Amino acid sequence: MSVKIKQFSLLKGIPRKKHRKNIEINHINLPFSGKDIWTLYELSWLNLNGLPQIAIARIEFDIKTINIIESKSLKLYINSFNQMKFETSTNLIKKITYDFNKCAIGKVFVKLFNLNEIENIGISKFLGICIDNKNISIKSYNYNKLLLKNSSNTQEVVTESLYSDLFKSNCPVTYQPDWASINIIYTGQKISHTALLQYLISFRTHNEFHEECIERIFNDIQDICRPKKLSVYARYTRRGGIDINPWRSNIAFKPSLVRLARQ
Repeated sequence: MSVKIKQFSLLKGIPRKKHRKNIEINHINLPFSGKDIWTLYELSWLNLNGLPQIAIARIEFDIKTINIIESKSLKLYINSFNQMKFETSTNLIKKITYDFNKCAIGKVFVKLFNLNEIENIGISKFLGICIDNKNISIKSYNYNKLLLKNSSNTQEVVTESLYSDLFKSNCPVTYQPDWASINIIYTGQKISHTALLQYLISFRTHNEFHEECIERIFNDIQDICRPKKLSVYARYTRRGGIDINPWRSNIAFKPSLVRLARQ
C-alpha cells in the first residue's frame, strides 16, 4: 500500500478550468469535443521472475476530465515502474488506469502495444496543404491572436485541410521547447494562409501546456474567423519518451494516429 501511495503522489494534476476561464471558454458547455492522446515509448516493468518487460502505451484523456496531468510528473511516475513486478500486463494497465483516473478526475483509457503489434505502422504526414512555404517576414514572436483579424476578407466559402510543421511553444513549468505539427481543418470563409502561419509562429515564445495551446488556437480561429466547422489537431514531437497529441473539433472528427516524421 505504501508503494501505491508513493507512486500516485508523483502525479501532478493541472486544473483545466482556470485556463479555459482565461480564454473565455465555457468549462461546463464546451464548444468542442476532443481528446488528449499521449504515447509513452519508455514504459518498462518486471515480470514475476524479474525479467524486464517493455511496451508502448497509448493514453487517451477525455477533455471533460477535471485535470490534465503535468508531463514531467508523468515521466517520473512511469519510470517508477522500472523495478516493479507485475504478474501480467493487465495488472499494470489496471494500476495505471486507476491512478490516471484519480489524478485527472474523469475518463482515461489506457492500451498497451508490444513491438510486434506496431512494427507495420509507418511514418506519414498530415493530409492537406502545407502553409510553411511562404516568403514572409516575421518581426515578432509574441503571441498575438489579432494576426488572424481580417484574414477572412473574402466571401468565398471553402473546406480546407491546412497544416504547419513550424509550430513551437514552451512548457510553462520547465520552459523547454514544445515542437509540433498543427493540422487545421475548417469549412467557412477562406482564411489567409499567410495570416494563419504568422499567427501560429507567434506562439514561438509563448509558455503554455500542449492541451491549452490547442484550445487557445481553436478558440481564436472560431472567434475571429468564424468558420462553420473547425478541427484543430496537434502532434507534438517526443520529449522524455512521451508525445502528446491533443485535438479539438466541433464536428465528427477521427484523428489519424500515424506517427509523423519528427515523432
